[in-house]
Amino acid sequence: MTLRLGRLADAPGMLAIERTSFSDPWSLRSFEKLLSAPHAHIVVDASEQTIDGFVVLLLAADEAEIANIAVAPARRGTGLGRTLLATALEEARVRGVRSVFLEVRPSNTPALALYRSAGFAEVGRRRRYYAAPVEDALVMSAALAP
Repeated sequence: MTLRLGRLADAPGMLAIERTSFSDPWSLRSFEKLLSAPHAHIVVDASEQTIDGFVVLLLAADEAEIANIAVAPARRGTGLGRTLLATALEEARVRGVRSVFLEVRPSNTPALALYRSAGFAEVGRRRRYYAAPVEDALVMSAALAP
């Protein structure tokens, strides 16, 4: 596992994982914009010229959002997702963030288990938030200790 900050050149590799992970994936342009955005902190796991996983943390004052986290199919179940999430939460803590939010499909039981084990709890629901297939989003939040 080799974690580092994401670079613009990582966008195609991130997109490839995104397409295998989600039914309504982000676009290449979305990744490119975020990799250049000052409010985004993106960490990738890169090994031998490939991206095996990534996390996108968006920062705003004392709040943050885990906007995206995905792991390549071959690396799922290895703890990489947990490591990426922990890395993003530590970065948020260092930057003075007090609470972190995210949205997740109720049907995504592996992600729900991961988020709950990291201290996230459901705080709301966004009706029909996801497309392809249409599904609500659970809004989850975790408080960070200073």
